[in-house]
Amino acid sequence: VRMEEMRQSVRIVKQCLEKLRSPEGQGPVAIPNQKITPPRRATMKRSMEATIQHFKLYTEGHRVPAGEVYAAVEAPKGEFGVYLVSDGGNVPYRCKIRAPSFAHLQAMDFLSRGHMIADVAAIIGSLDIVFGEIDR
Repeated sequence: VRMEEMRQSVRIVKQCLEKLRSPEGQGPVAIPNQKITPPRRATMKRSMEATIQHFKLYTEGHRVPAGEVYAAVEAPKGEFGVYLVSDGGNVPYRCKIRAPSFAHLQAMDFLSRGHMIADVAAIIGSLDIVFGEIDR
């Protein structure tokens, strides 16, 4: 299973490289909106306004519209999702992170039935659970 995961990972990286080399993949990486992107370091050394803008961006952030969103990406161990709720301020009202190991741990009950307690360590190792992702 791990070897097939490695093959799929290489395939995904090759797809990304093809997309970056295509005409659609060319262009600026960061948007020029200075309210969202920080100023360049060289600019901050010459401009007090750029230094102030950098400070305000990282201390206050920017306001986002009120609402909620769930976004997920395919991580190496499974789906990694973030659920954000905003009340219109510059700090999220709620942020819920769903890590892949959380879903893997739910299978422990089914997988450990009929086994001895000593087998639990081997089952956890085979699922590749990271307890730092689960402890909330």
